Amino acid sequence: MRDFLKYVFASLTGTLIFFGLVLGGILLLLASVASLSSGRSPEPAVQDKTILVFDLSATISDIAPSDDGREVDVQRLLRGSGGKILPLSTILDCLDKAAADKRVVGLYLHGNLSTEGYGSGFAALREIREALLRFKASKKPIYAYNQVYSERDYYLASVADKIFLNPFGAIEMNGLASEMMFLGEAFKKYGVGIQVTRVGKYKSAVEPLLFDKMSPENREQTQKLLDDVWGEFVSGVATARQLTPDDLQRLANEKAILVGPEAVAAKLADETAYLDQVLGTLRKLSEVKDDKAPFRQVTLPAYARVSRRSLGLERTSRNIIAVVYAEGEIVDGAGSDGQIGGDRLAKELRRLRQDDQIKAVVLRVNSPGGSALASEVIRRELAETRAAGKPVVVSMGTVAASGGYWISTASDKIFAAPNTITGSIGVFGILPNIQKLAGDYGVKWDTAKTNRYADLGTITRPKTEDELKLIQANVDRIYDEFLTRVAEARKLPKETVQEIAQGRIWSGAEAKRLGLVDEFGGLEAAIQAAAELAKLGNDWKIAEYPKRRNLAEQLAKLLTDEEPERLVQGPVQRELEQLWAETAALAAFNDPLGVYARLPFLLRFN
Repeated sequence: MRDFLKYVFASLTGTLIFFGLVLGGILLLLASVASLSSGRSPEPAVQDKTILVFDLSATISDIAPSDDGREVDVQRLLRGSGGKILPLSTILDCLDKAAADKRVVGLYLHGNLSTEGYGSGFAALREIREALLRFKASKKPIYAYNQVYSERDYYLASVADKIFLNPFGAIEMNGLASEMMFLGEAFKKYGVGIQVTRVGKYKSAVEPLLFDKMSPENREQTQKLLDDVWGEFVSGVATARQLTPDDLQRLANEKAILVGPEAVAAKLADETAYLDQVLGTLRKLSEVKDDKAPFRQVTLPAYARVSRRSLGLERTSRNIIAVVYAEGEIVDGAGSDGQIGGDRLAKELRRLRQDDQIKAVVLRVNSPGGSALASEVIRRELAETRAAGKPVVVSMGTVAASGGYWISTASDKIFAAPNTITGSIGVFGILPNIQKLAGDYGVKWDTAKTNRYADLGTITRPKTEDELKLIQANVDRIYDEFLTRVAEARKLPKETVQEIAQGRIWSGAEAKRLGLVDEFGGLEAAIQAAAELAKLGNDWKIAEYPKRRNLAEQLAKLLTDEEPERLVQGPVQRELEQLWAETAALAAFNDPLGVYARLPFLLRFN
């Protein structure tokens, strides 16, 4: 017994020491991060003859910059998907500052764009490309180098004064494609039933759940969108490289991938070179004579900490134009990081409306839509902001479709890029059920209810014909409300909106032609328009919302899991959690005689 107690005590002591070290390490980490995040990092020392280095491999996003300038997403980092983020506004600001900064003599562009985030879309890249052209107009050279360029990488690199390509590298120039995955047959095979209600023959979001290929309508709209985006790409690249659109079309159809010498011969690249040779060119530009020394450089994230005040570019005013970012799926409730929570964004807009210093609002929308109810909650707050005498201007990014377009209607003016994905004015409902899947494994449900439609929200059985009619009537009502909102906001006959709606997606170029968008332009153009509508002249400055948590705050939230706002679960999540709870309850049935005084499982009243 004495030995047993000794081992137990030793084990317990070791466990306590281990958890003490872990807890101490976490507290030390938080304290260190908090000390780093307690104030904005000091400005970097930028030498004369410095080259700004823009590494494209970080995730470009529309989030507002954090106060400490360290854009790291802790959750993405822990998932292993990388944590470095470059806010679009930070990139644009840095390029404009560097154009005016006499210490900066050039720009070095390298790396491959991440496929994550809305900043990887062509509309957002177009805004960066325009900022690169403004930098180039300052008579400072842009050098670009890569081993392999995709079309998206090359769309930015094409503005460079000199494009270097690794001799064994390649440039992809084979056009754009959209490949969709269809799960209809898989759901049938595994016993998952899907019923849908929808309005609009082009509202194709439900098709992957039902079919095994695109419908003719979906193929039509997808092809048109691809052609419009590709046309914008070809036009921009051809102009930058002094080629014709036909030249690029021929390369796409005949070559597809051009290796080093071929790319130079086709005038897509200026020179083949290895990295060390490119670095030698950059050393010459920054006037570093030592071949073993690095060229004078500052990375874009570091340069973001250079204040506009130090360059004499800062705006000082009590009049604020609020730039509000709406990026991600629109969901009911508060939403999580990477989502647009209807309640959370509405609360932010309400606060800004009540702030006397806020003179106008620019809503930056990058969203494929989502909850119709949450979209209307947001739209209402924007309408109230306008009613309070504060102009609202919408800047559409890569995508502002369906619910993303719904919230955009409550504005004085809408800006988009020619390659923005927008429209999709339509509504649908997805009604999954797992009756057959569960039945194959012996899982059954039985229901007692007080009224005919009491279990309307269940996913344990298909909907009856009467239930489908009831749900379809609600979908039709919401669609009609959507049409009305668009018609009133865009000053179009409702019949006209009906014709161009039908759930169809449009490019920004087509949306402008149809009257769904007012002007072409990015975030900067939208801010200028807001200043004009508010009659502010040059007496204004911008502030960005919602304020992003810094690194310390993200870690604290992750460890404490504190989220006071309302989080809304979907029906599938609720059913899975209930199944888990009922399975866990079975483990508690351990009476030796098998006799219990207990409620029959978990009673739910829905």
